[in-house]
Amino acid sequence: EIPLATPMASTWPAVRHMMIRRRSTRVSIFLGITFSVTFLCAMSYAMAKRNSVTPELLLQSPRTRNSFLSSTTRSVPHHLSPYLQGSFTTALRGRQYVRAHGRMPEALLFDCDGVLVDTEKDGHRVAFNRAFNEKGLGFEWGVEEYGRLLEVGGGKERMTAYFNQVGWPQDWPTDAEERARRVKEIHLLKTDIFSEMITKGELQLRPGVKRLVSEAISNGVKVACCSTSNEKSVSAVVDLLGEEKAKEFSIFAGDIVPKKKPDPAVYLLASKELGIDPSRCAVIEDSHIGKCAGKSAGMTVVVTKSGYTGNEDFSGADAIVNELGDYGNEQVTMKTISNLMPMD
Repeated sequence: EIPLATPMASTWPAVRHMMIRRRSTRVSIFLGITFSVTFLCAMSYAMAKRNSVTPELLLQSPRTRNSFLSSTTRSVPHHLSPYLQGSFTTALRGRQYVRAHGRMPEALLFDCDGVLVDTEKDGHRVAFNRAFNEKGLGFEWGVEEYGRLLEVGGGKERMTAYFNQVGWPQDWPTDAEERARRVKEIHLLKTDIFSEMITKGELQLRPGVKRLVSEAISNGVKVACCSTSNEKSVSAVVDLLGEEKAKEFSIFAGDIVPKKKPDPAVYLLASKELGIDPSRCAVIEDSHIGKCAGKSAGMTVVVTKSGYTGNEDFSGADAIVNELGDYGNEQVTMKTISNLMPMD
C-alpha cells in the first residue's frame, strides 16, 4: 500500500529553495561590504601617500619613478593593483597639477641663452669683450662681473647700466641720444662676432634640447624662442637644431617688445601671435628673471639651470632641473611637462 503524501513532504522543496536564496543574499551582502571596506582602505592609504609624491619625483629617471609607484602598488590588495596602473595613480600623486594622463601644452616656448645653448660665459661675454677691443674702449668683463650684469635683461640695457655705474667712455658725447646710438653700434658689432662664433662651431646645444624639440614637434606642439637677445643671434642659435627643426620655430626676440624680462611682454606677445591661451603654454627658462616673466604671463615654467644661474631664486617654478637630458638621461619630456600643466 502506498502511503499518502504528508503536507510537510509537499512543502519541503519550496522551503529549501527559500533558505538557499536567503543564504545567497547574505553571502552577496557580506562580499559587497568586504570589497567596499577594502577599497576604502586602499583609498585611505593612497591619500596618505599623496604628500610624498611630488613633481620632482616625476622628473626622476623612469627606474626611480617606477620603483616608487611599484612599491606603492604592492602595498594594497592584489585585486586592486590594476587600478593603480591607470587613473587611480592620480590620487597617489595628489597635487592638482600632477596627473597620470595630463594634457599636452599647445606651445613650448624656449628662452635662448642658457637654455638652447649655455652662451653667456663663453659666448656673449667673449663677444662683448672682442667688440670693446675692436672699438678701442679698454673695457673687459670678467666671468664674475658678467654674472652680476646678467641681472639686467638685454645687451644694450646691460651696457648702459654698466657705463652708468663705472663711467662712460671719455671721448663720447654727453648727449643721451648719441650715447644710445653708439651703444647700439657696439651691440650690432657684438652680434656679428657672436653669430660668427656660432657658425664656427664654438658653441654647442645643451643636452636634451634637440630631443625635447623633436618630441614637441612630433606631438603637434608649436615651438618658439622668446629672448631678450638680438634676433640675428637667436636665429643663429636656433639654426644649430638643423634645418628641419629650425623652420618650425617662431622667433620673438630683441626689441620686438618695449620691456624686457622679467616683464612678461615677450611671452604674452608669443601667446597672442601663436593664437594660444597663456595657460596652454609651457616655458623653458634658465634664469630668475626669465622664470618671473613666464609665471607673470600665466604660463607653466620649467627651469633648467645654466652656468651662471645655479644659485638664483627659482621659487614658484613648476619644476627645476640641471638639464633637459639626452636619451637615456631624460630629465624633462613632453609627458613630464603635460603632468605639470594646470587642470582644465
